[in-house]
Amino acid sequence: MIISMTGFGRGEASENGITATVEIKSLNSRYLDLSIRLPQRLQDKELEVKELVQKTINRGKLNITVYLSESETGEPSIRVDEKKVKGYCRILDNLREAAGISDPISIKDITQFGDVFINEEEDEEVLEQKWKVAEKALSEAVESLLKMRTQEGSQLKNDLVDRIEFIDENLEIITTETAGRAEDARDKLLERINNLIEEDKIDPERLELEVAILVDKMDVTEEIVRLRSHLKFFIEAVEQPEPAGRRLNFLTQEINRELNTIGSKANNSDIAQYVVKCKEALEQIREQVQNVE
Repeated sequence: MIISMTGFGRGEASENGITATVEIKSLNSRYLDLSIRLPQRLQDKELEVKELVQKTINRGKLNITVYLSESETGEPSIRVDEKKVKGYCRILDNLREAAGISDPISIKDITQFGDVFINEEEDEEVLEQKWKVAEKALSEAVESLLKMRTQEGSQLKNDLVDRIEFIDENLEIITTETAGRAEDARDKLLERINNLIEEDKIDPERLELEVAILVDKMDVTEEIVRLRSHLKFFIEAVEQPEPAGRRLNFLTQEINRELNTIGSKANNSDIAQYVVKCKEALEQIREQVQNVE
């Protein structure tokens, strides 16, 4: 199965006045690289986020952002420290009397002291409830991301298969062009050598061996067989259910290696043209494979 590494997923969940929204943006990467932004009170849940994502995603650079919001209840999350308020009132009264000020103390005077308010810490039960809602939203975002990556992967698969088939078609032409070429080269070499060298000054067996070595260096049969095998394995990797990105990348390198060897050994302008066409298609395949999980 071909799955793209680029995509976007969004999930949202609500429960008991708590709403969580999760957005995931995915880009290409050789490995699974997670960048996670959580609300302050859920910072300790980063490991759980990673574990959930790693269950279904193997490669890609993922930017994960979790948002939390609560419905307005009219109840503030702070309370007044009455002891400090009374203490500051006494201090201000003494100050007012000492300065001979007749104006009464106002709320504004007291609230200038920031520590008269106490932030109410959320208890573990509330925090766990918030995490459960965020977890649901995260699962939905991952599912949404996978759906988009799979859809794009289907398009990538069709493109890759078309280009592999194009290479295979050109390989058929190369095979036809090189058929019997080794024997023709051998006969021509022997004829030229016999014309240049006197028969009594050369060892026929030695000559036959040297010609065989030269002809073998021009024979691309082994390279064509290996290349066909790589093309076959490439199609199989595209069809398999497991992520195929790394395997396809390796096979692309091997296909390139065989094409280079065929081009250099063939020493023929017509064959070289078909090799160039194959390498152009392979370069496009290489670019596409970089986006496969």
